[in-house]
Amino acid sequence: MEFREVVRRRRMVRRYTDEPVDPVVVDRMLAHAQRAPNAGFTQGWAFLVLDTPDDVALFWESTGADPDRHNDWLDGMRTAPVVIVPLASKAAYLERYAEPDKGWTDRDEARWPVPYWFVDTGMAALLVLQTAVDEGLGACFFGIPAEHLTSFRAAFGVPEDHAPVGAVTVGHRVADTATTGSPARRERREDVVHRGRW
Repeated sequence: MEFREVVRRRRMVRRYTDEPVDPVVVDRMLAHAQRAPNAGFTQGWAFLVLDTPDDVALFWESTGADPDRHNDWLDGMRTAPVVIVPLASKAAYLERYAEPDKGWTDRDEARWPVPYWFVDTGMAALLVLQTAVDEGLGACFFGIPAEHLTSFRAAFGVPEDHAPVGAVTVGHRVADTATTGSPARRERREDVVHRGRW
């Protein structure tokens, strides 16, 4: 598929068929994610892959999804056979930039104009989304509720020095006729590009 078509077709998919996802395709998504740009070639990310029914069910349980409560969004999302959780390590960036070729030996977080550990891991997540489109799959990036981060960490043994930037569901999308998310209710903005000056 042409890259411009991948970009055009990329959207958040919220309901999936029961067809399994080929593990080779999941591995390709993760390989592409690790090609994302990252400051100082720190590679301060990790990816938790949940691709068994038990692990996926535990993900939803640990992040506060109540199986007895009907919710269209959640009911659809829980049909995904794969969940990938990209995690960022701030410590990896602070350590990397204290190395001799960078020279910020004080490891002062204030040196960073923005938290690139989150920026870089977000770019890796986007490559997962784009690879899903290229492979003919659907995917959706969403946040893990802050009040459930502790239970999520406990359920999967996630170390404290890695922060989830969100989660990505992956699967074969259910054929539908229209977008049901925010793009169905909002126009795409055309006033965001400023040339020369604001």
